[in-house]
Amino acid sequence: MRLSWQLFLLTVALGETAATRCPTPCVCDNLRAHVLCLNGSLTAVPTTIPQLTKKLDLRGNSLMVIPAGAFLATPYLTHLDLQRCKVEKLEEGAFRGLGRLVYLNLASNDIALLYQESLDGLSSLQQLILEGNRIEEIQPGAFGHLGSLTVLDLRANALVYLPDMVFQGLQVLRWLRLSHNTLHVLGSEAFAALPALRRLSLDHNELQALPGEALTRLDGVTQLDMGHNPITCLAEEALAMASLKHLFLDHAALQDVAAEAFTRSPQLRTLDLHANQLQGLPALAGAGGLVRINLAGNPLLCSCLLRPFSNWLARAWVQVEGACAAPAALRGRTLDSLRPPEMRCGHQELLPSPAAPSERPRAAGSRQCPHGCSCSPDFHHGSCENRGLQEIPQGFPRDTRLLDLRRNAFGMVPPGAFPGLKELVSLHLQSCSIRALHPGALWGLESLVYLYLTNNRLSTLAPTAFEGAPRLAYLDLDHNAFTRLPAGAFQLLPNLISLHLQHNSIGEVAEGDLAGAGALRWLYLAGNAIKHIAPTALAPTTMLEKLHLEGNQLAEVPTAALRGLPALSELKLSQNPIKHMEDGVFLPVASSLQHLYLDNMGLQQISPGAFTGLGPKIRSLYLESNKMSNIPNMSNFTGLEILNLRDVPFHCDCQLLPLRRWIDKLNLRVGATCGSPTEARGLKVKLSPTFQTCPGWGRGEAGGDKTKAASKPSKKKRAGKSPARGFKQDA
Repeated sequence: MRLSWQLFLLTVALGETAATRCPTPCVCDNLRAHVLCLNGSLTAVPTTIPQLTKKLDLRGNSLMVIPAGAFLATPYLTHLDLQRCKVEKLEEGAFRGLGRLVYLNLASNDIALLYQESLDGLSSLQQLILEGNRIEEIQPGAFGHLGSLTVLDLRANALVYLPDMVFQGLQVLRWLRLSHNTLHVLGSEAFAALPALRRLSLDHNELQALPGEALTRLDGVTQLDMGHNPITCLAEEALAMASLKHLFLDHAALQDVAAEAFTRSPQLRTLDLHANQLQGLPALAGAGGLVRINLAGNPLLCSCLLRPFSNWLARAWVQVEGACAAPAALRGRTLDSLRPPEMRCGHQELLPSPAAPSERPRAAGSRQCPHGCSCSPDFHHGSCENRGLQEIPQGFPRDTRLLDLRRNAFGMVPPGAFPGLKELVSLHLQSCSIRALHPGALWGLESLVYLYLTNNRLSTLAPTAFEGAPRLAYLDLDHNAFTRLPAGAFQLLPNLISLHLQHNSIGEVAEGDLAGAGALRWLYLAGNAIKHIAPTALAPTTMLEKLHLEGNQLAEVPTAALRGLPALSELKLSQNPIKHMEDGVFLPVASSLQHLYLDNMGLQQISPGAFTGLGPKIRSLYLESNKMSNIPNMSNFTGLEILNLRDVPFHCDCQLLPLRRWIDKLNLRVGATCGSPTEARGLKVKLSPTFQTCPGWGRGEAGGDKTKAASKPSKKKRAGKSPARGFKQDA
């Protein structure tokens, strides 16, 4: 009894201490043991956080480095959020003492390297989020102390290679997320010692072949995400995963799948192959458990050659999605609607399809390698990175698929620089002081998909610069010396999907600059000096989905240039000197736009009708760090997941009340504060007392139907005669 009483007194004493030790920019909820220090200017972890704190949220600060023992004063933490804190380095022992921590979020920082002891001390950690950093290397043993981890999120980093045993120690890990990296090569033992893994996400990487040897170690994985990789074929027994049930290989470059590709994955239930280059499939052997195959978006040739597959579908009771692309008489017909007599063979249908890379003949001596370079026969990878070379070496194996020539001093790329490399898929020429890419330089690279020319000195390109590489899909020309887009250079690139021209000196986008880029989906033009975009400049890019224009000199939204972009879902206009936004500026893309970035522009006024047409499809809207005092009515933005209103000087009077009420109904944190009147300056909009004198305040905050009625503007108000209704958000 005495011991219990002493513990009670100690708890009370600690609670009182906690109440008096809350750091100045933070908010402390002692009842729930939560501390929030959001979107401030903290440069170090506060040392006066209450000791009994369980959840600590430090998002949006400027911590830069997490030093050793940074959280020793808060040993009871279970949740720690360090998103967007500009963290560049985790010192060894940074999290020592946090033996109770179960959730750690380090997303959207600048971490480039995970040291062996960076995550030491986190023996209870269950979820580790490292998404959106720039991690290029993981040292062996980095995860060795995370024996309780179930989810590891490494999406959107800069990983190129996974060495053997890199995930050793993760005995209970169930989901490993490696999407949106630049992975080329996986060690054969990269996934060893992951006995509990059930889902592996490797989509959106640069894997040119299914990493079969590495995947055979994963006996328990039931779902494998491999979409958006330049994989061209699946050979016999390509996949040996005993428990695999769901395989996603969509948006790859598949041209051929062997009949025995899945014989060693007997549990396979769903196979997603949509948006590839398949003309058909054979009858799949040993895949008796398959229930569904997705072949939508493939150029399917519904000739007699497809009959064995069609008959197999019927016998095995497998559902299929997909439609015929040829012959003309069957174009558009779904596969499940075809009858065998309709699948006929004529002269043209019997032409053989292009051989997949694995089927092309290889010349004798294909194992040679230029002096001073390294060539991996297992991964078809050649590298001469940072060897001080002044001329592009020749003599690589003919089956090379990835060639890394970064950080040399070539100066130029001559015609015929890569003879015999018909199977090359990815070519790296970053930081090579290249001033000229001569016509014919890429001649013969008929399989090339990725070309990286970042950090060179290119200022112009001839119209025939890319001749000989018709399959080129990803072109990176960031950090060069272009003063305008290389007009005409894209005419020979009918498959170009992604174009990077960021951080050049481009002053305008003129009519004809993008001629021939009809397949373009992602256009990155950030960090230039663009003042004008011609009304028809983007007309050829009718499939464009992402347009990044941040950090330019645009004085207004390029509304006219946005016409004819029915698929545009992401538009970035951040850090442009746009001071006023007129009615209907986003109308041309209102039906497709989902993500809109308007932050850090010095924006002073948004017209009440500026967002006309936008509505439920909008998922994220960034308006932080501007100068307007209110914003238009956004009550129809019902799909919002992110709304950022930090550092906007809202005028917290009765005209802002509809915004305040609307935000109360959202489960979002937006960081809105009052800039005026004087008595409200610096307060969160939600906490400002100035609204209490507004007509209908009491009814509006009472809840129920009255609240709904009070927060809904009348038709007269929506007509726009009064200033834009300010929608505020709590911090």
